[in-house]
Amino acid sequence: MSGEHGNGILTVLILLALQLQVLLVGGDYIPPAKSDGFVYKNRHFDYDTILIEAFYDPLCPDSADSWPPLKKALQHYAARVSLVVHLLPLPYHDNSFVASRALHIVNGLDRSATFPVLESFFKHQEKFYGAPTRNLSRASIVDEIVKFVASVIGSASQTSIKNGFNDTNTDLQTRVSFKYATSRGVSGTPFFYVNGFVLPDAGSALNYSNWRNVIDPLIGAKKSI
Repeated sequence: MSGEHGNGILTVLILLALQLQVLLVGGDYIPPAKSDGFVYKNRHFDYDTILIEAFYDPLCPDSADSWPPLKKALQHYAARVSLVVHLLPLPYHDNSFVASRALHIVNGLDRSATFPVLESFFKHQEKFYGAPTRNLSRASIVDEIVKFVASVIGSASQTSIKNGFNDTNTDLQTRVSFKYATSRGVSGTPFFYVNGFVLPDAGSALNYSNWRNVIDPLIGAKKSI
């Protein structure tokens, strides 16, 4: 989980306040019209597969560190494991909400491009927080992210991506992702559930061996059923 201890406490308090608001006022936009999350490689859900849910912030360094070993595990297990990624744009990661919204826009344009864009954000996070964006306006940051995303999925898409930021529905989708994460008790990233149960050491990146230690026994248990 990236950020100093004080930032973590502040975030937990903010998320708890939001959860209370949802309970008191019914939670605008909840439940959403469709389930939250991006399905890796568009694999269909199957009760015979193991489901991993990852909560990521595209501008969180710990989220970026956790992705390569998880991706390697997904490649190893192939169709035996499914992944859904949920976004939690943390308030202390500059411009994370804009980056998360860009991912929702891309997912609406071409679902096969969602994870390449997420990986590109992970690889080039330093472009979008801290000194490089400190003196930029919100509009300028959006323009930079539009150009960045278009460089990943193709320049012909730049106008569509830009228009996506004028579509209130993409703002709504990003807010729903945030609220969904808080409704699951997630207060930092990365955060993982396996078959609906939270993994220990939430907020920490798991290495490949960790994933094998979690999933191998589940694969073995399925074989014995």
